[in-house]
Amino acid sequence: MSAPRAHPPMPPEFHEIARRVNNWGRWGADDELGTLNLITDDVARAAAATVRTGRRVPLALPLRHDGVQTGLIPGRVNPLHTMTQVNRRLGPGPVATSDDAVVMGLQAATHWDALPHVSHSGLLYNGRPADTVTAHRGARYSSIDKVPHLLTRGVLLDVARARGADRLPGGHAVTPEDLDRAEEFGRVAVRAGDVVLVRTGHMAVYLAGDRDAYAHPSPGLSYRTPEWFHARDVAAVANDTLTFEVFPPEIEGLWLPVHALHLVEMGMLQGQNWNLEELSTACGEESRYSFLLAATPEPVTGATGAPVAPVAVL
Repeated sequence: MSAPRAHPPMPPEFHEIARRVNNWGRWGADDELGTLNLITDDVARAAAATVRTGRRVPLALPLRHDGVQTGLIPGRVNPLHTMTQVNRRLGPGPVATSDDAVVMGLQAATHWDALPHVSHSGLLYNGRPADTVTAHRGARYSSIDKVPHLLTRGVLLDVARARGADRLPGGHAVTPEDLDRAEEFGRVAVRAGDVVLVRTGHMAVYLAGDRDAYAHPSPGLSYRTPEWFHARDVAAVANDTLTFEVFPPEIEGLWLPVHALHLVEMGMLQGQNWNLEELSTACGEESRYSFLLAATPEPVTGATGAPVAPVAVL
């Protein structure tokens, strides 16, 4: 029997960042929520106070069979919608019912990645072993159903608009300097407990019908940005791309370093495939880039991610 193949070690710069952003034990050895602990009652109450006009903006993509997935990620299939009964009468009288079923990858469209979605070096958030995620039961710790609610202040960092563009080019790495510029553009300061939505404008590629170009090359977050979010005690981050972080990767041979830093080291949820186009327009028209954000994931037991239909209320 051959020995298991050894994985190449993370580069030194990754470990240096990981040490600076690590949150293991910050909320106790048994914690499964990570940075969502930063959304306190006071934070939620202050978030409600951001609502001025009541303008509601949906941020989810429709769940459809020709959605964002192209087969690039094995098993992550677009929703397959089936009618299980159509206008069937279940008893006497004229009342009839229709029912549906859906088979889909939980991270197929607009979704949250739960903390055990990614491991590195055999470990998950808070130092738990990666083998606590099993084929039979899914994730034992920090699965998406452990998130009871997610309602807080959202902040749109419109990086594309801040750079004077409709969208960033594929392969653009969003840097801390980009995030600073977007804060200044929106005249908003990210604060503890916020969920930050980073707009690259790349969603427009998918909405125009080019699924392959949406998949890659893609703009996304640089591995330098986790320290920016950590310094501000951000509760979660989502953006408008398939890969979340820049793709192809910044460091050759190092895939998903931002996932590893956010989910494993920081214990911070990530969201992908969020449609931020209408929100960009609304925030520009309202001259306001903060809002109440309702974004509770579907509580699928043991899941490493789940669909979400977020709504921003301005």
